[in-house]
Amino acid sequence: MDGRDLVRSVRVIGSGRAARGVRAAWRRRRIDAAGLPRRGAERARVPGQVESAEPGPGGGVIRFSRSELRIMVAVNGAVFWGWDGAAPGPSYALAGSGPEPDPRAVLEPDKDGGWRVVAERVTVVVSRHGAVEVCTPGGVVLRRELPPRWWEPVEGGVGRWMQRAEVAADARFFGLGGRASGPRLRDGSYRLWNTDPGGSFAPGDDPLYLTMPVQLVVADAGTHLMFYDTTWDGTVLLREGEEGAGSGHDRAGRCELRMDGGPLRCWVMVGPPARVLLTWASLTGAPALPPAWALGHQHARWGFGSEQEVRRIVAGYQERGLPLDAVHLDIDHYDDHRVFTVDRERFPKLPVLAEELRRDGIRLVSVVDPAVKAAPGDAVYDGGMAVDAFVRDASGRPVRGVVWAGESVYPDFTHPRVRQWWGGLYEERLEQGFAGFWHDMNEPVSFNAFGEPTLPRSARHALEGRGGDHREAHNVYGLCMARAGYEGLRELAPQERPFLFTRSGWAGMQRYGGTWSGDVATGWPGLRASLSLVLGLGLCGVPYSGPDVGGFDGSPSPELYLRWFQLGAYLPLFRTHASHRAGRREPWEFGSEVLEHARAALLERRRLLPYFVTLSHLARRTGAPYVRPVWWSAPEDRALRDCEDTFLLGDSLLVAPVLEPGADRRVVRLPRGRWYDTATERVYEGPGQVLVDAPLSRIPVFARAGAVLPVRGDSGLELETWAPAPGRTGGGLVIRDAGDGWDEPEIERYVCRHQGGKVAVTREGEDGVSEPEWPVRVRGLG
Repeated sequence: MDGRDLVRSVRVIGSGRAARGVRAAWRRRRIDAAGLPRRGAERARVPGQVESAEPGPGGGVIRFSRSELRIMVAVNGAVFWGWDGAAPGPSYALAGSGPEPDPRAVLEPDKDGGWRVVAERVTVVVSRHGAVEVCTPGGVVLRRELPPRWWEPVEGGVGRWMQRAEVAADARFFGLGGRASGPRLRDGSYRLWNTDPGGSFAPGDDPLYLTMPVQLVVADAGTHLMFYDTTWDGTVLLREGEEGAGSGHDRAGRCELRMDGGPLRCWVMVGPPARVLLTWASLTGAPALPPAWALGHQHARWGFGSEQEVRRIVAGYQERGLPLDAVHLDIDHYDDHRVFTVDRERFPKLPVLAEELRRDGIRLVSVVDPAVKAAPGDAVYDGGMAVDAFVRDASGRPVRGVVWAGESVYPDFTHPRVRQWWGGLYEERLEQGFAGFWHDMNEPVSFNAFGEPTLPRSARHALEGRGGDHREAHNVYGLCMARAGYEGLRELAPQERPFLFTRSGWAGMQRYGGTWSGDVATGWPGLRASLSLVLGLGLCGVPYSGPDVGGFDGSPSPELYLRWFQLGAYLPLFRTHASHRAGRREPWEFGSEVLEHARAALLERRRLLPYFVTLSHLARRTGAPYVRPVWWSAPEDRALRDCEDTFLLGDSLLVAPVLEPGADRRVVRLPRGRWYDTATERVYEGPGQVLVDAPLSRIPVFARAGAVLPVRGDSGLELETWAPAPGRTGGGLVIRDAGDGWDEPEIERYVCRHQGGKVAVTREGEDGVSEPEWPVRVRGLG
């Protein structure tokens, strides 16, 4: 812990906790010095030359002189390969045991002593030295992985490895989890280690709370997703290519991955973005379906302080006619910051408050931190000690850190017994009336030194019975905590869909819920980073996310707050939240003009709720994110690949937020097709750029010609239809939520076309064509 860390700790948590944090940091380093093997001399290794090959289900095994490569094409089209005998499982990312091999894929000899596996969607070519090429069915190379290199301790132990890859010169990189500098990842180094940055973060800060070794690469020749399935600490070095670099030759894009340990195994998926994300969801699990109320507006503040303050805020929304669907209580509602407790002086009748709010259509959401106060007599601590739930060091003693409650211990969520115990603790939260849960501080975090792991790297974890240390368990700690909470809630309230979102996680976390931006800095760069995070996470298979509107720890200007609020109204998780040091985030605190414009944004979000419900069900069924980059349907359009300030909301809407101060107009890049400005109904033709008005009262939103959107009208559901271009048809889907339970609703398909001088909308299904049962409103005819 250096001086800068100490100053930051004192500012955030106070001098008392900071002093304990210094002691904890030194204690952690002593534990690691004793518990981790010293890295001595290492021996480098490469695969060597091909010696033999053995066909197997979906592919086979290729043996080299110093390694072997296992290749398997799955029935869903994903391709797995693993070096040194690595198999697809066990894996924290995969849903279940993983997909079955595709019996149609075959291993066959290739030229120059290499081998190849031919499948329907992809061909994998392996050279005699161990380079692996991923090709389209037509033979175009999308990615070339050079022979890997290992460095292994001479005296035995965990080795590290490096994998270099080349992609097309025109390729663009996306993904790697939540990155504030995205969504397109420029040249640079990106660390794979879930980290609390220690306060508000800006676009240049890396790493952040949620990292994933998941790359989505988009090029003219095609799109592919690459997932390196290892949870260890690592670094990804990216360098975009350049066409015509050096005597007219292209310079390939490059990716270099260095990992401190773990198996060298990966999955690759090839195809259009929609197919790639569908394959990813089938591999890692369908996204959890949030209850319908979680798609509305949610309000949080660190520092509500009392039941009276919560009632005052809720009354403020109601008196001003502002929709509100949930209120979040932060750590200040706990008794001495102890998890699964309530401060009875400030919240004496919390279940009564929760029931009053629920009658008004408002749910309570509780923060849940993983750290447990190390105090005999605390019910959670005593219960955890009774079942041996807490992470221990190499000598067998529970590891301690310093968090809000002081000296704390940490459950080992990589043990099934501990997950079951922890999941049962949510019964107390349900009895208090909470309907949703917000996992925080679960990278995990300690106030020993920001940017470093809470637990010693030598701390022992169960890792599902395999055993290991924190170097392997750190990145999946938040994922396993989310699993514990989700499975516990499924058992405690089986008739209701759990609502859970988490600050930290890993590949596959969408199975249990969503995430949010964490402590994004207040400022225009923070606003831009908010959009980058949501877009990037969606391309990693996490469709439900959103930022703290207004930034976490600062005082936004009225203009900045409003522009952030307007963006949030079109993101899946729409939540205002701030630190107790940052002031209030209620719309009426920023003046009458901001209040009126914020009301318009809230009412538009309420009007679009049926569309958001449809998108949530589609995300569960297809893996497609609600918020998509503008190149989603046209990845071959290079201009769209470089567009980072505009996004698609589903297939029907294009949103162009205002991300700069003082702007009342902005340039918008439109994909191919006809687009209507939803405010003026003026029509624009894409592809191309248009200059449109962006007054303080709204941000530009466009509807695709022919779109049929479900919206909330004065008397219930309506179908808002945007006139198709002459001679063209259009359509849309409607999926009505059956409530907060598990019933699978029907997909309603609607088609619109010009007919007899009018725009007609019909419902088309297995029983034929029929008239829609909902009122139809046609727009764009002027």
